[in-house]
Amino acid sequence: MSPARPDSDSKPKVGVYVCHCGINIAAKVDIADTVAFASQLPHVTAAKEYKFMCSDPGQDIIQKDLRSGLIDRVVVASCSPLMHEPTFRRAMLEGGGNPFLFQMANIREHVSWVTKEKAAGTAKARALIAAAVERVVLHQPLQKTSVPVHPDVLVVGGGIAGIHAALTIADAGKKVYLVEREPTIGGHMAKFDKTFPTLDCSACILTPKMSAVRSHPNITLWSHSEVTGVDGYVGNFKVKVTRKARYIDEEKCVGCLECIEACVFKKGKTDDEFNLGLVKRKPVYVPFPQATPLVAVIDPKSCIEFKTHKCPKNCVEVCEPKAIDFTQTDRTEEINVGAVVLATGFKAFDARRISRYGYGKYPGVYTSLEVERLVNAAGPTGGEIIMTNGEKPKAVGIVHCVGSRDEKTNRYCSRVCCMYSLKLAHLVKERTNAEVYNFYIDMRTPGKGYEEFYEKLLHENVHFIRGRVAEVSDWAMTAEEKGKLIIRVEDTLIGVVRRIPVDMIILSVGLEPQPDADDVRRLFNISCSREGWFLERHPKLAPVSTFTEGIFIAGACQGPKDIPDSVAQAGAAAAEALALIDRGRVEIEPNTAYVTDELCSGCHTCSNICPYSAIVFNEETEKASVNGALCKGCGTCVAACPSGALQQNLFTDEQIFQEIKGVVSYV
Repeated sequence: MSPARPDSDSKPKVGVYVCHCGINIAAKVDIADTVAFASQLPHVTAAKEYKFMCSDPGQDIIQKDLRSGLIDRVVVASCSPLMHEPTFRRAMLEGGGNPFLFQMANIREHVSWVTKEKAAGTAKARALIAAAVERVVLHQPLQKTSVPVHPDVLVVGGGIAGIHAALTIADAGKKVYLVEREPTIGGHMAKFDKTFPTLDCSACILTPKMSAVRSHPNITLWSHSEVTGVDGYVGNFKVKVTRKARYIDEEKCVGCLECIEACVFKKGKTDDEFNLGLVKRKPVYVPFPQATPLVAVIDPKSCIEFKTHKCPKNCVEVCEPKAIDFTQTDRTEEINVGAVVLATGFKAFDARRISRYGYGKYPGVYTSLEVERLVNAAGPTGGEIIMTNGEKPKAVGIVHCVGSRDEKTNRYCSRVCCMYSLKLAHLVKERTNAEVYNFYIDMRTPGKGYEEFYEKLLHENVHFIRGRVAEVSDWAMTAEEKGKLIIRVEDTLIGVVRRIPVDMIILSVGLEPQPDADDVRRLFNISCSREGWFLERHPKLAPVSTFTEGIFIAGACQGPKDIPDSVAQAGAAAAEALALIDRGRVEIEPNTAYVTDELCSGCHTCSNICPYSAIVFNEETEKASVNGALCKGCGTCVAACPSGALQQNLFTDEQIFQEIKGVVSYV
């Protein structure tokens, strides 16, 4: 969209407003001197200061000057435009001005926060204000456009966060597509026996919600499926979903599971993924008895029919609905949605990365997730805590912070390890009466009822040893240690190194981003933090929004969090998606690229590099053109255009050169 040119006879009238930002700016910039300098710049008709320009009184100052005709363009010297540029543009609009005749000079992050001397800070602030004034003089009045919003919503991920988001949106009367790559929804929560701190039965609070998803008329559940393509823009996303072959027709299957009983494999020979390899499964299986949908899936890697074509196919014979189809192939569905909620969850830290703890070396060393399956009544041992040698442990050590708060693995705290370690300590004590030792760095129990749960464990004769475990070995130094696993740890409360013999060790592994988080990030064009978690637009004020409009995040894909926080965030993401859908239309920012036809040589450079597929080539005119709805204003095409035919609103060559001139003229 090319801008409309203002009356060439009108002279710009620029107002400069310098913010103290409390002492954030005022401590390193001489505000009075800066205002006096700004008042002498060309085209400046008003220069003022205020403690907090973003406040209502600060905005009132700008609006009064606009209404009085004293100014028609505004420069605010304050913080980063990331946070308050929309605030001041809205103030200009309410004051009767065009919101795009506005420029911010960032004298907080770029000046006061990085400059030690006040004189140097003041000089730098002067230069940035001068540059902003030179630039805003060339701004053109622009207008936003709007496009309709498709009313359907896509939720990616069928854990507790995705389930809650999907149900919230569907209950509001909107159509929801819930896509889960595993054969069943439920996520990690489906593997737990109890939830802390109330010790609720996990299945009892999760499975009703899973059933509600399955039966909800507004939800289309696609399990064993993955999103493989995303095009479009806020309000109008076109999504491709690949539905992987189950070799069992979901529409025909009644969930009788006769096919599993009839399988020629009398015992499983493949590691059961849901039970983390603690038991084996058959080639045809369901992850767990309460799976949703309760439809079996055939693993072609272990099924004889796929490997040799010589299987008697007992499963086919016993299947009365004729649901088994060995010829089934992957298929792709294409849907249009207006908003997307990403709830792709986390993966547990791989304990093998810390070899000194002996995971994978000693059979008595388990991860916390494996023990969650052992204590689960629906798990491989029916809830009995039995080791691989068939015995119950008499002494158990729980090692906290495995893969968390560690410079060599992950520096961040995984937030849930202390509490689920306490929960496991309680369950182990309750079911085995073993001596239980917790090895912790700091006990972090900040949630509702969490500290009380910790105190409850203190009265259950559970041992707490403060110190990071140095090593796990089977090297016995005394008769008491023979046949045991030895935990060597420095007890920092009494200042001695201790050796604790135990039968079983539970490693409380931390949380990490999913292995394919970067691929998902690229697919949906969002950002990740340094650790790999999906990045929110603002950690405090926009914690479920992303920098891509219409894409929201919920649950542990954004960072480690427990079930209550995941559910709360899922509700917030659902509310944001509903607010977008209910508006019906979405405004498009005008900072888009545009083509000057006379200069376009038709070289295709721009269309080939546009990351948003916003540039199309007209074969008849042999000129490129920009779809303003798809363009995100990244400027890639403008920088690459060899003939200078592409320009971008608010970032024209002329504006940028003038801004540079402003800086160098006053340095």
